[in-house]
Amino acid sequence: MDKPLLSDKTKESERWDSYQYLQRNISSARNNVSFAGAGVTVEEVRSASAVSDPPPLYPPVLTSPVSLPTPEAIGYPSASGAGHELQRQVLDEIEIRELLIDHIGHRCCWGSRPARTWKIRAVEDCNVYVGTLDTFIEEREALTQTVPFTGGSFNGKKHGSAPELWQLDLRSQFPTLFVPYKETRVPVPHSETVDKCTGCTGRGEVVCPTCNADGEPGFYKENQVMKCSKCYGRGLIAHKDGSDSICGECNGEGKLPCPNCQSRGLIKCETCNGSGSLLTSSIAVVRWKTLSKRKVSATRGAGSVPEEVFHRAEGVQLCNTQAYQCTPAYFADSYFLNKFSSEVISLRAEVPPTANVVCERHAISVVPVTRVTMEDRGKAFNFYIIGFGKEIYMKDYYPARFCWGLCPCLEWLKV
Repeated sequence: MDKPLLSDKTKESERWDSYQYLQRNISSARNNVSFAGAGVTVEEVRSASAVSDPPPLYPPVLTSPVSLPTPEAIGYPSASGAGHELQRQVLDEIEIRELLIDHIGHRCCWGSRPARTWKIRAVEDCNVYVGTLDTFIEEREALTQTVPFTGGSFNGKKHGSAPELWQLDLRSQFPTLFVPYKETRVPVPHSETVDKCTGCTGRGEVVCPTCNADGEPGFYKENQVMKCSKCYGRGLIAHKDGSDSICGECNGEGKLPCPNCQSRGLIKCETCNGSGSLLTSSIAVVRWKTLSKRKVSATRGAGSVPEEVFHRAEGVQLCNTQAYQCTPAYFADSYFLNKFSSEVISLRAEVPPTANVVCERHAISVVPVTRVTMEDRGKAFNFYIIGFGKEIYMKDYYPARFCWGLCPCLEWLKV
């Protein structure tokens, strides 16, 4: 048992620090952590069960011993190209009863007679298949950055020619594969240039718009004054008793210097911060992101499975392939899985024109859920066999409970 189907987080432990490893093809049919099952909701399962009906792992009615594929033996292409034969383990009536009796034996006040004697009316396949295709891309964009030049040396063309955007070596910045998103900004070497500021024509100052608003561009007048707003240019402040006093704002002058430039006629250029020069350089904005596509296929019986079952269920990974461009997986004995894998691949996300594909990952997982119905004399109950570990789940009715809700065992039974 590896990972719940309805999980929220996934982990990827591999880290590739350079592009030379990206052509590897990795496949595994072992019980690896199921990335494909991550984040699947019950609503997706319900919806998929209404439109699809994958072939069952075994017949719906148990008339003879049935075969259940082991996770180690699912056939698919290996890294060397050789397929594996499908080995099987048997799930028959005897084992079903043994699993149920063992489950009941760990429950206080539960009787084993129904598990031993009631007839198995039906064995229903409620499997859920999840296929994913993750496309890990690297997107690069060049931005121009302009800042005031305060002097000193700069990395310009005299030190070498600027490389193309996709010629930049960013192996030291390369993230873990299939991270949801990462962005970094890197200066492009030898792309810096220093030019005269066009806003002030290299002077570092521009004409004051307050006291030289009507002047010709580039020309200014010094010692421009403005009428005092407190005494209205009189220099005196009139009082109600008819007396006057000297205006404290303009000291009796009636005029004030320009508040913006102190009547110099010029103010500091904000574009170059008064330096008169601008340093322009190219900045490479690099984004790594994972574009994910997912398809869910469920048997019709999965639509009526309680939500708690899927929260307990743990998906088993049937294939997990990583390559520059993934192709549909091949299963030697399953037309459905081959078709399902092709449908997942066909959902490949569209890659932006400014991006390149680094690697793809294709995975198919299955969550085996079996509903068993037992009956006797018009009474019936059902339970679920979950996963390849064959965990028993029973939520509601079992006909041989003797505690009637008063026994403390109900607390740890979580029924």
